[in-house]
Amino acid sequence: MANREVLSSRTETLNKYLKLDQKGSIMAEYVWVDANGETRSKSRTLDEKEYKPEDLPVWNFDGSSTDQAPGENSDVYLRPCAIFPDPFRGSPNIIVLAECWNADGTPNKFNFRYECNKAMEAYADHDPWFGLEQEYTLLDHDDRPFGWPIGGFPAPQGPYYCGVGSGKVVMRDIVDSHYKACLYAGIHISGTNAEVMPGQWEYQVGPCVGINMGDELWVSRFMLARVAEDYGVKVSFHPKPMKGNWNGAGMHSNFSTKEMRAEGGMKHIEDALKKLEPHHAECIKEYGEDNEQRLTGSHETGSIDQFSWGVANRGCSIRIPRETAAKGYGYFEDRRPASNADPYRVTRVLMTSIFGKL
Repeated sequence: MANREVLSSRTETLNKYLKLDQKGSIMAEYVWVDANGETRSKSRTLDEKEYKPEDLPVWNFDGSSTDQAPGENSDVYLRPCAIFPDPFRGSPNIIVLAECWNADGTPNKFNFRYECNKAMEAYADHDPWFGLEQEYTLLDHDDRPFGWPIGGFPAPQGPYYCGVGSGKVVMRDIVDSHYKACLYAGIHISGTNAEVMPGQWEYQVGPCVGINMGDELWVSRFMLARVAEDYGVKVSFHPKPMKGNWNGAGMHSNFSTKEMRAEGGMKHIEDALKKLEPHHAECIKEYGEDNEQRLTGSHETGSIDQFSWGVANRGCSIRIPRETAAKGYGYFEDRRPASNADPYRVTRVLMTSIFGKL
């Protein structure tokens, strides 16, 4: 409690400075994804005006400090690709999502956005919609989930999913702060809920079209880490943060094309699943680290070694919502991606598995 009081006092002090006149300048927070699938950022001052990504300066950082380049050739370039209003510093300040490029003009090997965007542009005529369900766990600095007793375990799963009330959910203040920050920034966040394991939450982003899905999901992750920083809390995207009889954490990926969303779309959904099945192993490679700890065939998952699908079945690789089956058109949910999966890799492999590799 004392730590939360200190953080509250510091926030009040910070707000005093955030209200100061910026004298015609703005702060631009450049955000990128490092070699370990985590967001990094740094700030620069720009003249106050309206910007498009192509108007912003290309910048650089020390890639040897992020495992993205060797020390003897350490400059990695940041090419802006999307802009969002900054909920932490307020208008007119901005958050700039940037791709990482090498000095020789090639995309950095950890720049998965580049290949994803090629696929989205190649198959844009299908008007692909994505909706990602991002699960995560809130940890204290001892890496134990909040709400778990010291040296012990909480009561078995059951009351926590979409729970309300003390003893069932914790850290709702972080969840709501993040929700508001995403709305302010223009992220298409569509909802939140407490998850099955205590200390675990989920938010959903989408529907988003094409490359926008990966862009918005990555910025929403940055914002979650940034909000949790203000509260002195750690965020874990590990797919199995606690061993034992507890649900893991996934990033269920909802997908549709204009053909699937139209009358008779169920045939296009079934055709897509037939095309996905032979690419199961390839998809799993793109769906996050340590996912074998989560995809066990229990705890609402399918087996990592077997592709399966069913209507309203959360124990399958792919779930077709009952409403979609009843109407005969709609979308499907790929339940295989782990919570730490890169959304660019997930959305790209879905597209290339269904429509063909580029």
